[in-house]
Amino acid sequence: MRFRALMMTALVGLGVTTVMAGCKSTADVLNVGDAATKQNAGACPRAFAIYDAARIVEFRGEAEAFANVGFTGEIANVRSLCRYYNAEPITGDIEITFDFGRGPAATQNTATYEYFVAIMRKNIAVMNKETFPLQVTFPAGADRVRVTEKIDNFTIPRATETTSGENFEIVVGFELTSKQRQFNAEGRRFRISAGQN
Repeated sequence: MRFRALMMTALVGLGVTTVMAGCKSTADVLNVGDAATKQNAGACPRAFAIYDAARIVEFRGEAEAFANVGFTGEIANVRSLCRYYNAEPITGDIEITFDFGRGPAATQNTATYEYFVAIMRKNIAVMNKETFPLQVTFPAGADRVRVTEKIDNFTIPRATETTSGENFEIVVGFELTSKQRQFNAEGRRFRISAGQN
């Protein structure tokens, strides 16, 4: 498992900030002071991979054929825990599991992918988005590898005690070219494990 120490800042309402930082894990937050005896004031922000950016396929050549597939990636799961009570901000962890593939057209064992994490007001707008590189090395003879990235801590301040985590979303995905986005939007895919689309 990989751990990230991140900081993100975003406008929430008037002058409020959103922060992700490698300060304390959710396990720490859940067991500190009043946090251990208080119920959450509401639901946690929904964390998910956006459909059109949940997969990436690299083609080496013009034809979208399995023989031309270089490296692939898919977001297998996004998990998040959060904690908030009284007027305290929302704090928590995000864990993202990726499945990567090395296709027949790949010529190296290492590939660098880019993925993003965005904090959003639910169904309204992106408050902040940050992109992170992820270098993946395939062991000799392996064409698949699973990697888990963990964002060790995020904080979303709340305007009032009644502001629920349901007002926010945590969205993740791969950074894609316009052609890759179109490929995903049309529902096409190549999985290395299946050797077919």
